[in-house]
Amino acid sequence: MPYILKKFDITSSVKIEDFLLNTVELDSKTANSLLSKGKILDHKNRRLQKNQTIKNGYIQVNVYEAITKGLKPLFDSFHFAIFDKPSGLKVHPSNIDDEYTLLDEIQFQFGKEASLVHRIDAETSGLVLVSKNPYSQMVLKNMFEEKKYKKTYLAYVENEIKEEIQIDSPIASSNGLIKLKMQISEEGKKSLTNIKPISFDKKTNLTLVQASPITGRQHQIRVHLDSIGHRIIGDPIYGIDEKLCDMFLKKKMSEEQRIEVSGKDRLMLHAYSLEFTFLNTKYSIVSKQEFK
Repeated sequence: MPYILKKFDITSSVKIEDFLLNTVELDSKTANSLLSKGKILDHKNRRLQKNQTIKNGYIQVNVYEAITKGLKPLFDSFHFAIFDKPSGLKVHPSNIDDEYTLLDEIQFQFGKEASLVHRIDAETSGLVLVSKNPYSQMVLKNMFEEKKYKKTYLAYVENEIKEEIQIDSPIASSNGLIKLKMQISEEGKKSLTNIKPISFDKKTNLTLVQASPITGRQHQIRVHLDSIGHRIIGDPIYGIDEKLCDMFLKKKMSEEQRIEVSGKDRLMLHAYSLEFTFLNTKYSIVSKQEFK
């Protein structure tokens, strides 16, 4: 389990921040984050505050300890690696009860300096770029912020798409029941996705498309495709009743119910390819996962 509650004895009067840095060996960012979230407790289970002096007893800290389930990177180099993430695996723990995420493999294999350069949804499968040191993190993060890369996705969508489409509808947070959702809104941020049909299956009425997001909004491809009547198969959030969506998010929906509601036991969206240049070398990586 990545987050483990550990006890650290106090041997002398010390400021909590100094204790976390020197004895617990946390970096200052993590220490301050845990303090602000009330994750540092004294021996009486009281939350410790910033700048507080601790004198005796012990403190309890939720320490992140990476574990492995054997997922190896698709590509590995000195400065970065690329994982081919399966659907259903979170890239980063969203709460203290998450037992295993991609970050576990990253830090188990490459150490605590290794980090995600970008994220994809837990339900989305495919390529995730990982930095292995502070230098590559800085360079690759800037590359993503400046859109100096090309990323393509594959998706199976409802109904036939015959021609290439450019969707430029702005995206904003939803004002409905599901706060996680995004929506098309004139008050939203500019968003642009290029859609190219690859094949159409008349029997299932599904089109396999290539989606290229030019901007990087949350749920962008999912929102854009649903907005033009081509919901991604298996999507438990977009294109279904919000009460059913709420059931799914609260894990009150069985796999059989999900298939009946959304059409598949997983979101049929896959981060298929990634192209970028790093230290004057051009990289073009393609996923090896089967997607169907």
